[in-house]
Parts: sequence; C-alpha cells; structure tokens
Amino acid sequence: MQLRTAPLFLIAAAVALLPEVTSAQDQVADEGTAPPKDTASSLADLQAQIDALSEQLEVTPTLGSSRSSMKLFGRIHLDFWDFADSDPAINVFESGDPNEDPQNNIEFRRARLGVSGDVDESMLYKIELEFGKPADFAFKDLYFGWKNLPGGQQLLIGNQKRPYGLDHLNSSRFNVFIERPFVVEAVNQDARRLGITAYGLSEEKAWNWRYGVYNMKDWAQDGEYVGDRIQPEIAGRIANTAIWEDGGRKYAHWAVSGTLAFPDGDPALGGADNEARFRTRPEARSQSRWLNTGRIEGAENYQLVGLEGVWNDGPTQVVAEYMNTWLSRDSAEDVQFNGGYIQAAYFLTGEYMPWSRKSGTLARQKPETNFAPGAGWGAWQVAARYSYADFTDNDIAGGVGESFTVALNWYWNANSSLQLNYIRGDISDRDVDVGGTIYSEGDYEIVGMRLRFDF
Repeated sequence: MQLRTAPLFLIAAAVALLPEVTSAQDQVADEGTAPPKDTASSLADLQAQIDALSEQLEVTPTLGSSRSSMKLFGRIHLDFWDFADSDPAINVFESGDPNEDPQNNIEFRRARLGVSGDVDESMLYKIELEFGKPADFAFKDLYFGWKNLPGGQQLLIGNQKRPYGLDHLNSSRFNVFIERPFVVEAVNQDARRLGITAYGLSEEKAWNWRYGVYNMKDWAQDGEYVGDRIQPEIAGRIANTAIWEDGGRKYAHWAVSGTLAFPDGDPALGGADNEARFRTRPEARSQSRWLNTGRIEGAENYQLVGLEGVWNDGPTQVVAEYMNTWLSRDSAEDVQFNGGYIQAAYFLTGEYMPWSRKSGTLARQKPETNFAPGAGWGAWQVAARYSYADFTDNDIAGGVGESFTVALNWYWNANSSLQLNYIRGDISDRDVDVGGTIYSEGDYEIVGMRLRFDF
C-alpha cells in the first residue's frame, strides 16, 4: 500500500518558481506596457506550473488507487477534585479504611488525539487514542464503515458507543456537567464496545436511529477478547426531534433505548470475566467506585430500557433520563436496578445549547462573543442536577446513590471552557464489612474544576 501525497520537492519547486513569476510581473507593472510575446508565454507557463503544484498540494491524500481524506482532532481535559468532606462509610468505599478520607487529585481526565476521514465516496474511518494515563494507554473510537447507504444510513464496524444513555452519547466536549450521572455510567461504563452498528436519519431529520450487535467487554486497553462465550448484546435507540423552531433555538427531543445482553463469561476456563457488573464513581473522579455490585454470579441475561427527554427554549434547557435493568440468574432470584436524573441549565449571557438532529445529541456551544482580555466575556451558564441510582436488590448490595450538583460553566470560545461543580450526595445500602463492622451509608461533599479544550 503506497501513500501518494504531494512530496516535499513539490513545495520547494513552487517556492523556487514564485520569485520568477513575481519578478516578471513587477517588470511589466513598472514599464506599464504589455510584455513581449515570449515573456507572456513564459509567464503563462510558469503560472500554469504554479497552479498545477498548488492543486497537487491541496488535493486530498490518495491511498493506493482510491482517494481518501484525513482530519486531525484532539481534546484536553485537565481536572482538579477536592473531596471536601466524607463520612467513615464513604472512606471505606474509597480506600477500605474508615479513617482515611478520599484524597484530592489533579489529573488529565482526557488527553486524546485522533484522525478521521473518508475513503472514496462510500467509506469512512475514525481512530482516537487516549493518552491521559500513560500507564493505561487506550483506544476510544476505532472503526471503519460505509456511508450513503440506501435510506441515508451508515454501517460502522469497530469500537464505538453503545446506543443507550443520552449523557453518554453526548460528547464530553459538550456535556453541561463535568462527570456523568450515576446510572448512565454504571450501566454503560465508557460506553464503547466492539460492534457492528447501523445509523439512520429520516429525510426531514425528525427521526434518527441506531442499532447493532456488540461484545460486552470493554477491551480498549488490551485489544482482545478471549473466551468461548462471546457475551453478545443487541442494542438500539430511536429518537425524535418533536419540535424544531427559531433556527434550533427552540426544540424538544425524546428517545427510547434498550438492550438484551448475555453476560455469561467463563473465567474458570481461562476466558473473559462475567460482564454482569454495574459500578460507578460519585459523579466525580474518586479512585474507587462507590456504587458497585461486583460481578454477579450466575447472571444469564439482562434487559435494559431507557427513556430520555430534552426541552430547550433559548437559554433554558431541561433534560431528564430514566433507565431500568432486569437481570436473570440461573441459581438465584432475579434482580432489578434502576436510576435516573433531571437537570436544568440556563445561559446568563443569552446563548443556547445547540442540538444535532442527526445524532439526537448535544452539539457544540458557541458564545456570542469570545473571551479575550478587554474584548469579550464569553458565555456564562449555570446548571443544577439531581441524580439517583439503586443497585441494591435481594442479595446484591451495590448501593443506592443520591446526589445534587450545581455547576457554573464559562465558555471562552467554541473550543474551550472552564467548568466548576459542587456535589453533595450520599451512598446507602452498600454493606461493606471492615473488621466485623458493617459500613453501609455515608454523606460526602466534593468540589470539581475542569479546563476543557478541543480542536
């Protein structure tokens, strides 16, 4: 496979030719007369060569015998978390020691670099790598596929987001809060899995959908699945933009999503672990998951249904989401988990939250005036969220989480922002035994800040 792009000598040749053209043109301008025929012909030839070189320099890279394009992109999220207050039970959930409170931390939550593009007129690809933790290098989106299929659909093969949980389908570049709600992260940790997914959009953009088949393991760090039991799941989402007015400043959205999953691993045979596990942090970057069912033994399958809705009118937006999971076991009673959240956001400076009807997700926020010293103040937004999740049922004590978060977002421009979150919450029904003492409930307070940049 040979990559045919404009080589460096073409650039050098173009630079070398420019003085000759410029000199000849200057001479004509100084004399105020038409150039001799030979000179005019020479100028025409040189200009033709410049145009040809320019065309070669600007043409999209060619791979083999097919035309392809490549776009470079990335994002940097630098976080600071202050665990201001916590009860002994919270300390246990974090470190196992009731006297050791969660430690503050500064981290690159995300440091990603990727490329995407098209191949010919029918195919596309995306490769996105995560460098935030050098010892835990991972890939994120990693897929290729076909576009412009009948019905306006796409078909993608590779690592991509499973189609449930609006707050996960939203890009972390655009989400209102620093971290995602309990239930969204617990039932769809990191969201991406190896799968084959079809994406569609109705002609008037009122409806969009996605559905596919996935392997349940998050294998972004080891890049493989080992085991005779594939642990497949079938998942889908259908979404509708019910209202679209004022150029997108006013809209309403709803969607239904779900999955049928078969998380039956075979670790005893040297294969992958059972993927029936639901866990998450306290909507902040703690070191441990404070809600955690562990791997549920005997899990045969589970079904998940999610409902979501968005209403936006100018600077005001309200979002709500609810998810319910029913899990069947072969040697114990079935269990049920559920959770949801509701949030509201308001732009103090009059902007609005853009919406993508193509994907049924948030789009990029754009301040009316960018922040620059002495020039503009960017966009300011306030928001509040209530979140709840219950992962305790029968003999499974994964915990019940409840939290309230307030946020202040300062958008410097369309590609950068400062986010501040204050979280007050509690975890209950967790039941962790430390030295014969059961710790099951505790309160906490957390303050978080993120510097967010992407290109």
